[in-house]
Amino acid sequence: MLVALKELGEISTGNTPSKKNIEYYDSDDICFVKPDIISDGEISIINSSNEYISEKARTKARIVQGNSIFVTCIGTIGKVGIAAKGNYAFNQQINAITPNDRVIPKYLAYAIFCSKAKLSAIANAPVVPIINKTQFGDFEINIEPNIDKQKQIIIILDKLQSIITHRKQQLAKLDQLVKARFVEMFGTMPSNEKEWKVRKIRDIVSDVRYGSSRKAAEGNSGKYPYLRMNNITYGGELDLSDTKTIDIPENELSKCSVKRGDVLFNRTNSRELVGKTCVYNRDELMVLAGFIIRVRVNEMVIPEFLSSFLNTDFSKRMLFDMCKEAIGQANINAQELQNISIYIPPIELQNQFATFVEKINKSKVAVQKALDEAQLLFDSLMQEYFG
Repeated sequence: MLVALKELGEISTGNTPSKKNIEYYDSDDICFVKPDIISDGEISIINSSNEYISEKARTKARIVQGNSIFVTCIGTIGKVGIAAKGNYAFNQQINAITPNDRVIPKYLAYAIFCSKAKLSAIANAPVVPIINKTQFGDFEINIEPNIDKQKQIIIILDKLQSIITHRKQQLAKLDQLVKARFVEMFGTMPSNEKEWKVRKIRDIVSDVRYGSSRKAAEGNSGKYPYLRMNNITYGGELDLSDTKTIDIPENELSKCSVKRGDVLFNRTNSRELVGKTCVYNRDELMVLAGFIIRVRVNEMVIPEFLSSFLNTDFSKRMLFDMCKEAIGQANINAQELQNISIYIPPIELQNQFATFVEKINKSKVAVQKALDEAQLLFDSLMQEYFG
């Protein structure tokens, strides 16, 4: 049955006590919730924060108790968190609902989480998407009125969510294993503990080019698949789950298309994401977007080595510091990329590392398949229960 949120609990919009009053922030009495601590891909259980307010600020804040549900309603719409035990304050980008006895808090959180797309659709967006308190209270969700059935649904969804979280953790650990193996075999930069020969990236490449500056085709009607910056993950993987298409003249194709073994470097993005790098490991012809630099290496290194070097923690810190920022985006151009110092271990050792990575990737494929299956079942059940 469809029920408005205001009929399922007390709703309030957050507020931020004045930062000018130091006494409001001089202790960790009350956890202060902001959107950045709420996950976008699952329901967050919030029991701590990166910011707190003091009891002196209580009258200037919005305070809710444990089991209240936080929903982001400005900017990124529909991130959902549940307060654990204790008192919580929250900022103005969040609407909170403290459920009444018609609904179990975790069940309500799942119902809102499933409704993210519908929530986004009603947002006012003069500059950024906004859902006000009235809109939020009037928003209708589909709920099961029987409390015992709500409990059963929670058990099923919690079990699946636990499996999904575990699979994601497995993938993260495999990624960390690759990074640890890289440092174990080759050391770090600029320390270069193993005293390898050091060159510039320009010395180890045979070709460096930007992608196409042309726009993607309307309605995905283009002739060629279009590889953009979102298709490179932070961990250094190629993710083609969301691709566009593009039309370009045949005489431009060789300049901005990719082939197996190309190293792809994301040159423009938010500062923390500049430098995402992967190896193109497909045979399908794709056109590269202009925010990506295509690098082809010479005989001194293999593509997997260069990509892994740029994805290490020490390289990410270096790239973060290198970035030039302008109008909300940061950039590292092709010349700056080629000026980066890199050590050159023996090619045999590089190949050993690539073999190790290949084995890890096979494990990741199996884990990813299990994750996809669990996610598909979870999504299907969410639609069955709340759609």
